Amino acid sequence: MNRITVDLEHCYGIKALKKDFDFSKTSAYAIYAANGVMKSSLAETFKGAAENRPPEDRIFSGRKCSRSITDESGKQIEGDRILVVLPYDEQFGPTEKTSTLLVDAVLRKEYEQLHVAIDGAKDALLKAIRQQATSRKDFEQEISSAFTNSDDFELAVTRIRDELGKQTEAPFSDVKYDIIFDDKVLKALDSKDLRAAIEGYIRRYNELLAGSTYFRKGTFDYYNAGQIAKSLAEHGFFDAKHSVNLKASDATLEINTQKELEGVIAKEKEAILKDKELRKSFDGLEKQLSRNAELREFCRYLQDNEVLVSRLNNVPQFKEDILKSYLKVHYPLYQELMETYDAAAKRKKEIRDEARKQQTQWQQVISIFNDRFFVPFQLEAKNQVKVMLGDDQVIKLGFTYIDGAEKVEVDKSKLMKVLSTGERKALYVLNVIFEIQRRSKDKQETLVVVDDIADSFDYQNKYAIIQYLKDISEDGQFKLLIMTHNFDFFRTLQSRFVGYPYCLMASKSDKGVELVQATGVKNIFANDWKLRFFDDSKKKIASICFLRNLVEMTTGEKDLHHVQLTSMLHWRTDSTTITVGQLDQIFNSLCKTKGASPNSDKPVCDLITVEADACLNAQGQPNLENKIVLAIAIRLAAERYMIAKMKDDKFVAAIVANQTQALIERFKKQASGEKDAIKVLDMVALMTPENIHVNSFMYEPILDMSDEHLRKLYREVLKLKP
Repeated sequence: MNRITVDLEHCYGIKALKKDFDFSKTSAYAIYAANGVMKSSLAETFKGAAENRPPEDRIFSGRKCSRSITDESGKQIEGDRILVVLPYDEQFGPTEKTSTLLVDAVLRKEYEQLHVAIDGAKDALLKAIRQQATSRKDFEQEISSAFTNSDDFELAVTRIRDELGKQTEAPFSDVKYDIIFDDKVLKALDSKDLRAAIEGYIRRYNELLAGSTYFRKGTFDYYNAGQIAKSLAEHGFFDAKHSVNLKASDATLEINTQKELEGVIAKEKEAILKDKELRKSFDGLEKQLSRNAELREFCRYLQDNEVLVSRLNNVPQFKEDILKSYLKVHYPLYQELMETYDAAAKRKKEIRDEARKQQTQWQQVISIFNDRFFVPFQLEAKNQVKVMLGDDQVIKLGFTYIDGAEKVEVDKSKLMKVLSTGERKALYVLNVIFEIQRRSKDKQETLVVVDDIADSFDYQNKYAIIQYLKDISEDGQFKLLIMTHNFDFFRTLQSRFVGYPYCLMASKSDKGVELVQATGVKNIFANDWKLRFFDDSKKKIASICFLRNLVEMTTGEKDLHHVQLTSMLHWRTDSTTITVGQLDQIFNSLCKTKGASPNSDKPVCDLITVEADACLNAQGQPNLENKIVLAIAIRLAAERYMIAKMKDDKFVAAIVANQTQALIERFKKQASGEKDAIKVLDMVALMTPENIHVNSFMYEPILDMSDEHLRKLYREVLKLKP
């Protein structure tokens, strides 16, 4: 982005603005704009481009709006290519992107590889279980919630490790998971009537088990027995000529083949399932399970697997047993996963310990902030290791408030209530630094638009942010547009790192906004007014205030020059007699010059009137001398009006200080009925003093004010007639 071209029309109050910013020889422009000219509107325009929003005029919605911000190739600059730093944004904070500042690439890569191995083993196990269960459910979630009531899969499978190791069979491995654990089925099983029917069935079933020759509740019912028979056959038990002894109360039955064992089991099963009372209970269940398609499918499944009914009185436990059966069938895959967990656990701990010792770019940002900014708190990353290793995506900040030797941890909401405006902005700046450093780390070329970031800062923090902006400008990834309505900040930017050719001032007219080369940035008195005193009448008049300060500081208020200069600033009996030539003599005496004005015979008060009238129609950039000329003219006209109206020369002659205020107070008593005039005169007392008593130490606030109010007031004063 060596050249950025901005072409705007009707964007958030900016009627029109066209400007080329040449960044081939600089990385930063500074733009001074008085309040209300265009600064916030331009920032909002760039923010809209950053967020890929179309431009708009929020007041005149019917206007056609256009926004073009292009680089030297003609490509639109938008999205992540723009970062707008507003004066303050409490919501601006660490994001998933800025959290990458905590990442150590080497450690994270190794840590991620551990997870890759774990995920591979886990996926293989879960895939086998889904196939076993003929299910489409998420078994990571099913297993996690069943055994831990959480989302921690590793904790869940670890919790049942010993239980699975001791388990010898998988009695429910063939159960169709989705049929039983369908949401509508589970809801039905929780109904009062169905629970009662199930309990009735189970009660009779247990009675029959208690009377069975070979079956026993919970250890060797006919479901377990069938699974055992199947397992013995699959493992060649009977082929190896082994036998099974079934013990009854009065005899022992030796079983030598799978067929014999299945026959005994079938006979015992038939004896139980043909029980009339049990059949009646099951018929009652069937009726309740015929309400809808899902329940009818469940009913048909129970008809083929009636033995499962005995487990429906405790669905959570039944789910655990089914899941354990699935896991047991695929026990080798389960063991492989657990061994992978074990192998990773030790190295994970070592990586975390190493990560805690790392000094990442996050700490570098905090160091930048702590070294330069003055705030009563310390900041730390609460989840530093988790973010570094990818377990968390966004940083969680912790704050420690410091008061002398005392420290206490506070949450952000409480901290924000006790911080000053400047301190809250300093915290905001910290978040901006995070974002800048993140973009620098990612080598992301960015246009950074800064809108009065130092407003409300004390001088220490103001200079700190200027130094940081200088650092950004030297990074190579960033182009800066730094906007401010504070002339002192603007001037400091120029003196620290923004070259004078790249310091601009904004002016507003009926046609739109124009950005022009700044003037008066470097010692306006010595570098401008002094050089133009004899050929620029406005600068000549504006210098009167400064010259009087010099006389006051050197020879005192009784000096003839001080008296003459005072008569140029206040309406006195000799005000009409003091000429431009006399003002030239004072200037030459103080500044060691030998110049002369072409209109030396002209009264200074007449020159002030002529130039003030010209200021009423002045257009262009902020102009310090215009404000001072208007302020002087306003006060002279107001005093002249009051003196003529009161007609008390003795009172006026007796005034030795604060003439304007003394005249206004007397005028209010003498002409209390002149309400409109008094209102105007109060504005004169309010607005003109600081504009007139100007010096090199405090002219910036005057420049920051709009001269439109002075123009309006001058017109109002001219309407006053004695």
